[in-house]
Amino acid sequence: MSQEFTCQDCGATFTVKPEVLARYPGWTPRQCWSCKNGGSSKKPAAKKKAAPELNLRVAEVLERYTGGPRSGVFTDGACSGNPGPGGWGMVWVEDDEIVAQEHGHDPHTTNNRMELAALIAAYETLPRDAAVTIWSDSNLCVQTINEWAALWQRRGWRRKTGPVMNLDLVRRAYELAQAHPRAKLRWIKAHDGSRWNEYADSLATAFQRDEL
Repeated sequence: MSQEFTCQDCGATFTVKPEVLARYPGWTPRQCWSCKNGGSSKKPAAKKKAAPELNLRVAEVLERYTGGPRSGVFTDGACSGNPGPGGWGMVWVEDDEIVAQEHGHDPHTTNNRMELAALIAAYETLPRDAAVTIWSDSNLCVQTINEWAALWQRRGWRRKTGPVMNLDLVRRAYELAQAHPRAKLRWIKAHDGSRWNEYADSLATAFQRDEL
Protein backbone atom coordinates (compact mmCIF):
# COMPACT_ATOMS: atom_id res chain seq x y z
CA MET A 1 0.00 0.00 0.00
CA SER A 2 1.37 3.41 -0.97
CA GLN A 3 2.35 5.72 1.90
CA GLU A 4 1.28 9.35 2.12
CA PHE A 5 3.66 12.25 2.76
CA THR A 6 3.29 16.04 2.92
CA CYS A 7 5.42 18.24 0.66
CA GLN A 8 7.50 20.69 2.71
CA ASP A 9 7.47 23.18 -0.18
CA CYS A 10 3.82 23.45 -1.24
CA GLY A 11 1.98 21.50 1.49
CA ALA A 12 0.38 19.05 -0.96
CA THR A 13 -0.15 15.40 0.00
CA PHE A 14 1.58 12.89 -2.26
CA THR A 15 2.13 9.12 -2.22
CA VAL A 16 5.20 6.91 -2.69
CA LYS A 17 4.96 3.22 -3.60
CA PRO A 18 6.19 0.71 -0.99
CA GLU A 19 8.70 -0.83 -3.41
CA VAL A 20 10.35 2.58 -3.80
CA LEU A 21 10.53 3.13 -0.04
CA ALA A 22 11.96 -0.37 0.42
CA ARG A 23 14.97 0.58 -1.71
CA TYR A 24 15.92 3.40 0.65
CA PRO A 25 15.42 2.38 4.32
CA GLY A 26 14.95 5.36 6.62
CA TRP A 27 14.26 7.77 3.75
CA THR A 28 11.45 10.33 4.25
CA PRO A 29 10.44 12.04 0.98
CA ARG A 30 10.29 15.82 1.41
CA GLN A 31 8.94 17.08 -1.94
CA CYS A 32 6.01 16.16 -4.15
CA TRP A 33 6.68 15.33 -7.79
CA SER A 34 5.62 18.77 -9.01
CA CYS A 35 8.03 20.63 -6.71
CA LYS A 36 10.83 18.13 -7.35
CA ASN A 37 10.47 18.84 -11.06
CA GLY A 38 10.51 22.60 -10.59
CA GLY A 39 6.75 23.02 -10.67
CA SER A 40 6.37 21.20 -14.00
CA SER A 41 3.17 19.42 -14.96
CA LYS A 42 4.86 16.05 -14.57
CA LYS A 43 3.12 14.35 -11.64
CA PRO A 44 1.64 11.01 -10.55
CA ALA A 45 -1.86 9.96 -11.52
CA ALA A 46 -4.48 12.23 -10.00
CA LYS A 47 -6.27 11.12 -6.86
CA LYS A 48 -10.02 11.00 -6.53
CA LYS A 49 -11.30 14.57 -6.17
CA ALA A 50 -12.52 15.66 -2.76
CA ALA A 51 -16.14 16.67 -2.33
CA PRO A 52 -16.69 20.38 -3.05
CA GLU A 53 -16.86 22.71 -0.06
CA LEU A 54 -20.37 23.93 0.72
CA ASN A 55 -19.42 27.23 2.43
CA LEU A 56 -22.13 26.80 5.06
CA ARG A 57 -23.02 29.31 7.74
CA VAL A 58 -22.16 28.23 11.28
CA ALA A 59 -25.83 27.62 12.11
CA GLU A 60 -26.14 25.36 9.07
CA VAL A 61 -23.05 23.43 10.14
CA LEU A 62 -24.56 22.72 13.56
CA GLU A 63 -27.77 21.49 11.93
CA ARG A 64 -26.01 19.31 9.37
CA TYR A 65 -23.12 17.66 11.27
CA THR A 66 -22.92 15.66 14.50
CA GLY A 67 -19.76 13.53 14.12
CA GLY A 68 -16.18 13.86 15.30
CA PRO A 69 -14.62 14.78 18.66
CA ARG A 70 -16.93 16.65 21.03
CA SER A 71 -14.18 18.51 22.89
CA GLY A 72 -11.02 20.34 21.88
CA VAL A 73 -9.88 23.37 19.93
CA PHE A 74 -10.52 23.17 16.19
CA THR A 75 -8.66 25.39 13.71
CA ASP A 76 -8.88 25.97 9.99
CA GLY A 77 -7.63 28.31 7.29
CA ALA A 78 -8.99 29.11 3.85
CA CYS A 79 -7.91 31.07 0.82
CA SER A 80 -9.58 31.99 -2.45
CA GLY A 81 -6.89 31.86 -5.13
CA ASN A 82 -3.88 30.85 -2.98
CA PRO A 83 -2.53 33.50 -2.98
CA GLY A 84 -5.61 35.64 -2.68
CA PRO A 85 -8.09 36.78 -0.04
CA GLY A 86 -8.24 34.38 2.89
CA GLY A 87 -9.56 33.76 6.35
CA TRP A 88 -8.99 31.72 9.48
CA GLY A 89 -11.15 30.38 12.28
CA MET A 90 -10.84 28.63 15.62
CA VAL A 91 -13.42 27.28 18.04
CA TRP A 92 -12.87 25.82 21.50
CA VAL A 93 -15.57 23.40 22.65
CA GLU A 94 -16.16 21.21 25.69
CA ASP A 95 -18.81 18.48 25.40
CA ASP A 96 -20.28 20.16 22.31
CA GLU A 97 -20.57 23.53 24.07
CA ILE A 98 -18.63 26.49 22.68
CA VAL A 99 -16.18 28.00 25.15
CA ALA A 100 -14.63 30.54 22.75
CA GLN A 101 -14.36 31.25 19.05
CA GLU A 102 -12.51 33.71 16.83
CA HIS A 103 -12.08 34.35 13.14
CA GLY A 104 -10.29 36.83 10.92
CA HIS A 105 -9.30 37.51 7.35
CA ASP A 106 -6.49 38.88 5.18
CA PRO A 107 -7.04 40.52 1.78
CA HIS A 108 -3.95 38.88 0.26
CA THR A 109 -2.51 35.72 1.75
CA THR A 110 -2.09 31.95 1.27
CA ASN A 111 -3.85 28.92 2.64
CA ASN A 112 -0.84 27.86 4.72
CA ARG A 113 -0.56 31.28 6.33
CA MET A 114 -4.22 31.17 7.29
CA GLU A 115 -3.84 27.66 8.76
CA LEU A 116 -0.94 28.93 10.88
CA ALA A 117 -2.84 32.08 11.87
CA ALA A 118 -5.72 29.92 13.13
CA LEU A 119 -3.31 27.78 15.12
CA ILE A 120 -1.69 30.86 16.68
CA ALA A 121 -5.12 32.20 17.67
CA ALA A 122 -5.92 28.85 19.31
CA TYR A 123 -2.79 28.89 21.45
CA GLU A 124 -3.28 32.54 22.35
CA THR A 125 -6.83 31.79 23.52
CA LEU A 126 -5.85 28.89 25.77
CA PRO A 127 -4.51 29.22 29.32
CA ARG A 128 -0.88 28.15 29.59
CA ASP A 129 -1.79 25.05 31.62
CA ALA A 130 -4.73 23.91 29.45
CA ALA A 131 -4.78 20.13 28.95
CA VAL A 132 -6.60 20.02 25.63
CA THR A 133 -6.27 18.67 22.11
CA ILE A 134 -5.91 21.17 19.29
CA TRP A 135 -7.24 19.73 16.04
CA SER A 136 -5.98 20.97 12.64
CA ASP A 137 -6.83 19.52 9.24
CA SER A 138 -3.50 20.83 7.90
CA ASN A 139 -1.04 17.95 8.14
CA LEU A 140 1.66 20.42 7.11
CA CYS A 141 0.95 22.57 10.20
CA VAL A 142 0.85 19.56 12.51
CA GLN A 143 4.12 18.13 11.21
CA THR A 144 5.75 21.56 11.24
CA ILE A 145 5.04 22.15 14.93
CA ASN A 146 5.33 18.57 16.17
CA GLU A 147 8.31 17.36 14.11
CA TRP A 148 10.23 19.90 12.05
CA ALA A 149 10.30 23.22 13.93
CA ALA A 150 12.66 22.03 16.67
CA LEU A 151 15.21 20.94 14.07
CA TRP A 152 14.85 24.16 12.09
CA GLN A 153 15.35 26.15 15.27
CA ARG A 154 18.62 24.32 16.00
CA ARG A 155 19.77 25.19 12.47
CA GLY A 156 19.06 28.87 12.98
CA TRP A 157 15.58 28.60 11.49
CA ARG A 158 16.69 27.18 8.18
CA ARG A 159 15.95 23.95 6.35
CA LYS A 160 18.64 21.90 4.63
CA THR A 161 17.18 22.89 1.27
CA GLY A 162 16.71 26.58 2.03
CA PRO A 163 14.61 29.05 4.02
CA VAL A 164 11.55 28.09 6.05
CA MET A 165 8.35 29.22 4.39
CA ASN A 166 6.14 31.57 6.45
CA LEU A 167 8.89 31.78 9.05
CA ASP A 168 7.24 34.60 11.03
CA LEU A 169 4.14 32.52 11.68
CA VAL A 170 6.01 29.24 12.13
CA ARG A 171 8.23 30.74 14.83
CA ARG A 172 5.27 32.29 16.65
CA ALA A 173 3.21 29.09 16.51
CA TYR A 174 6.14 26.98 17.75
CA GLU A 175 6.89 29.44 20.56
CA LEU A 176 3.27 29.24 21.70
CA ALA A 177 3.22 25.45 21.42
CA GLN A 178 6.26 25.27 23.70
CA ALA A 179 4.50 27.58 26.17
CA HIS A 180 1.47 25.24 26.26
CA PRO A 181 3.08 21.87 27.11
CA ARG A 182 -0.20 20.18 28.02
CA ALA A 183 -1.95 21.13 24.77
CA LYS A 184 -1.50 18.40 22.17
CA LEU A 185 -1.67 19.21 18.45
CA ARG A 186 -3.26 16.51 16.29
CA TRP A 187 -4.40 16.13 12.69
CA ILE A 188 -8.05 15.63 11.75
CA LYS A 189 -9.32 14.78 8.28
CA ALA A 190 -10.99 17.69 6.50
CA HIS A 191 -14.62 17.56 5.38
CA ASP A 192 -15.19 14.14 6.91
CA GLY A 193 -18.35 15.00 8.84
CA SER A 194 -16.66 16.27 12.01
CA ARG A 195 -18.99 18.94 13.38
CA TRP A 196 -16.38 21.21 14.91
CA ASN A 197 -13.86 20.89 12.11
CA GLU A 198 -16.64 21.95 9.74
CA TYR A 199 -17.53 24.77 12.14
CA ALA A 200 -13.93 26.04 12.11
CA ASP A 201 -14.03 25.86 8.31
CA SER A 202 -17.20 27.95 8.33
CA LEU A 203 -15.46 30.57 10.47
CA ALA A 204 -12.47 30.56 8.12
CA THR A 205 -14.66 31.09 5.03
CA ALA A 206 -16.88 33.72 6.67
CA PHE A 207 -15.03 36.44 4.70
CA GLN A 208 -16.77 35.09 1.58
CA ARG A 209 -20.27 35.55 3.03
CA ASP A 210 -22.48 38.38 4.27
CA GLU A 211 -23.58 36.37 7.31
CA LEU A 212 -21.50 34.33 9.77
